[in-house]
Amino acid sequence: FADTDWKSSHGRGDVKYHLGHSSEWTTASGKKIQLALCFNPSHLEIVNPVALGRTRARQDCGDNSDRTHGMTILIHGDAAFAGEGIIQETLNLSELRGYTVGGTLHVVVNNQLGFTTGPDEARSTRYATDIAKMLAIPIFHVNGEDPEAVAQVVRLAMDFRREFKRDVVIDMYGYRRLGHNESDEPSFTQPVLYQAIAKRKSVREGYLEHLLTLNEITREEADAIAAHRRELLEKELSQSQSEQSPASTNGHHSKLRGGPEPVNEEIKTAVPKEKLSTYLETTTRVPEDFHPHPKIKKLLQTRHEMAEGKEPLDWSAAEALAFGSLAAQGIRVRLSGQDSERGTFSHRHAVLHDYQDGRKFTPLHHLSDEQASIEICNSPLSETGVLGFEYGYSLDCPCALVLWEAQFGDFWNVAQPIVDQFIASAEDKWQQLSGLTLLLPHGFEGQGPEHSSARLERFLWLAAEDNIQVVYPTTPAQFFHCLRRQALRTWRKPLVVMTPKSLLRHPKVVSSLDDCAHGFFQRILPDEWERDSVSRSTPDKPDAAAGHRPALREISRILLCSGKIYYELAEQREEAKRDDVAILRLEQLYPLRHDLLEHALQPYRDGTPVFWVQEEPANMGAWNFLKIQFGEKLFNRFPLQGIARPVSATPATGSHKRHKQEQAEIIKRAFEK
Repeated sequence: FADTDWKSSHGRGDVKYHLGHSSEWTTASGKKIQLALCFNPSHLEIVNPVALGRTRARQDCGDNSDRTHGMTILIHGDAAFAGEGIIQETLNLSELRGYTVGGTLHVVVNNQLGFTTGPDEARSTRYATDIAKMLAIPIFHVNGEDPEAVAQVVRLAMDFRREFKRDVVIDMYGYRRLGHNESDEPSFTQPVLYQAIAKRKSVREGYLEHLLTLNEITREEADAIAAHRRELLEKELSQSQSEQSPASTNGHHSKLRGGPEPVNEEIKTAVPKEKLSTYLETTTRVPEDFHPHPKIKKLLQTRHEMAEGKEPLDWSAAEALAFGSLAAQGIRVRLSGQDSERGTFSHRHAVLHDYQDGRKFTPLHHLSDEQASIEICNSPLSETGVLGFEYGYSLDCPCALVLWEAQFGDFWNVAQPIVDQFIASAEDKWQQLSGLTLLLPHGFEGQGPEHSSARLERFLWLAAEDNIQVVYPTTPAQFFHCLRRQALRTWRKPLVVMTPKSLLRHPKVVSSLDDCAHGFFQRILPDEWERDSVSRSTPDKPDAAAGHRPALREISRILLCSGKIYYELAEQREEAKRDDVAILRLEQLYPLRHDLLEHALQPYRDGTPVFWVQEEPANMGAWNFLKIQFGEKLFNRFPLQGIARPVSATPATGSHKRHKQEQAEIIKRAFEK
């Protein structure tokens, strides 16, 4: 709290009482215990699922499937425990297969007050802990002024948790002697309560009086204990105020790093074609006594043909190859989200169900005996709790590919605090690194608000200091290389992926095994006339393709875009025979490499108009983000304008016919002469 290290702190830091710490504690019996205090924002209770995710990651990485090692202790306030919805979400995770940690100890420090709000204004239940009645667990109510009763309850709670591997709640009644903080005046709003508090002895004095009555201790012995403890506290205070005060640590993996993105870092994401074929073939095999759904049989047959190179890869096949190839390299993969086992849009089918008896089978678990774990699990109908859990998991299993998938991309806004308080800012505040990947289905298909936009603009406004990565891949191979790059890089940042819906089965959204066996994730896909020459370059090195470009046709306008709208633009160009229009795709929107974009535009004449084309309204999507960076002229060579839906308070119309009309207007404007 002395703030002595402000000159040397990295980033902008945080207030001291938000900081976490980790250390090794030696017990009275000489055994050692790793202790970790979570970095904790002021947003009440949001850290709870993060702590659980960290515990689960340590258990999984330590092969502790019986959940006997590791424990989470969550300390709550009474008003927050009753009032914050994240409490219910966290409790609901406690006994689910994909999220259990063997029981959590919840300690509610019940001050009978929420800042200035009394219990009668804060909850509709008798007890602050009544929400925990949703679980078949004990809730102990204990008087905080009775230390021996509290100690007895703690031992009982610990014994219950260890025996039954379930959560347990301690509701410890007390009060804030000085109000919400040391400078507050609580008697403004609770005068009668604080008159009573002022007359009460402190807990120490009350307990000492009890011990003196029992002749368990003398006044001199008690004073000696107090003097010794104060001496120790003064020593620790003095040390904390010195310039050499040890900084909080968070257990980062030594090989991982944050900070600015390294330039020209080469990541080999390609996998030999023979291995890819073998991995994909494995995903088509089921036990002899397993009976897949009749429609799944056709999917498996199609996958088999993909593995043989007879059919191109679709989106889900490329994803399965990314997961499988990483696991074969010893890299753990974990994906969770609502309906993630099958996929909301019935495209993944990573976990199969026997058509006769319902038992499950996951083909990706059977790549080899030496493979790393691949865990794909359905989450409860929760965004905040589950996303927080997966973020925590990514912190303590930093070398894994940890993914969370939204049912629709729009729904992540329910978990906005996790993105704001942790994903986008944790490195700047706390130097905590996370490689969490968010898969957010995005695209305007006439399904209305809440089913169209993953709010791309919000991530781009949060993007600064290379804190996150935002990509919008348009081919299965690009998705494959992107996921592998995320897991294999030592530069560790959260990854936000705008993923498709209708494109999951689009006949032109396909790749070959060769596309995954060669190449890399390209941040900018050039116009198809140039693609062959640029693909011979190496990752993020624009000069590598110099001298290999074919002669270009005359170009009257250049369209820049991302995602699904590319295929509509390309279709219109083909139908209208508009060879004078070039279409380039920004596959990575942040960090946006200006040098790569400038290189991609190098062949075109100065003054050629460039139009950014997007599906989203003009006040959403990437347009304003790009306009702020480049102004009205790209690299002082190309006039830059935007083509988008009119500004709107909602992302999309609820009328399918109106949607088609709006989409046609955007495409028409993109090709106007």
